[in-house]
Amino acid sequence: MSTTTTATTTSLDARRLISPAEFEGVVATVLDNNEGMAPADAERITEEAIKFVATAARGRGGMRPSRTVDEGWHALILHTRVYAALCRRVGRFVHHIPERPDPTRHDPSALEATQARITAAGYEVDRTLWLGPSNGSVPVAAGCEHTSCGDSNCEANCSETHPN
Repeated sequence: MSTTTTATTTSLDARRLISPAEFEGVVATVLDNNEGMAPADAERITEEAIKFVATAARGRGGMRPSRTVDEGWHALILHTRVYAALCRRVGRFVHHIPERPDPTRHDPSALEATQARITAAGYEVDRTLWLGPSNGSVPVAAGCEHTSCGDSNCEANCSETHPN
């Protein structure tokens, strides 16, 4: 007699890291900054930004958001009390160091490494929000493209974590 067991994977729920009212406030900011965006897309972007920040705040620095996820990060940062409390709750403060828009900085391998870190932290990644600027991701107003690690500006341009 043989028995087969199936492993069930459960991913963490990033929405639980902030209150429903806070989540809706950040979603509203994403919508305000992106005329004509579907509310469901703004929710997905906000949730993915929370996963990104939560993972980075737990000490997984050197991460790079996609342009689409960066839009959610920008909106989250504008809600300063929510953002600071989120960072404190899950680890440490994550600084955002923006760069001027430059599509030549797009680095798929840096985005893949970031997604792997988010997955390792226990979250399910919404892969369609991690596509490159011209590969069909949800279009957003954010123009940041962050430098990949390995170049001389890496330390100045990565997401950085600090204890305060």
